[in-house]
Amino acid sequence: MLIRIVLLSLSFLNGAYMLLDGVHVLLKGKYIGPEKPGPWANVMYRLDVNVFKLGPMFITFGVLWLAFMLGFWLGYSWAYPLGLFMALMTLWYLPVGTVFSIVVFVLLYITKSKAGF
Repeated sequence: MLIRIVLLSLSFLNGAYMLLDGVHVLLKGKYIGPEKPGPWANVMYRLDVNVFKLGPMFITFGVLWLAFMLGFWLGYSWAYPLGLFMALMTLWYLPVGTVFSIVVFVLLYITKSKAGF
């Protein structure tokens, strides 16, 4: 039960924040918080990506995290691979998204092992 609560909570926090941050950058031209984005932006700058054009990606990621949360909560079989995919795709989101992703990976593995799959 605790694993489910942690998975649902981390998924909601990550998804809701990414969704809101994506909408915010589209509307305001900057992310929520300080003028300079967090450490994750350095990863994108190295790839020559303009981080202020990533609003649609943040919105998509936020919606997918929330879809995973809902699917996991309702017990849909597609939720497990979606959770793994989103955790993998969010590893670059330093520092919080990276930590959340690693925890989600581990908890999904534990959940899958306990279910006997």
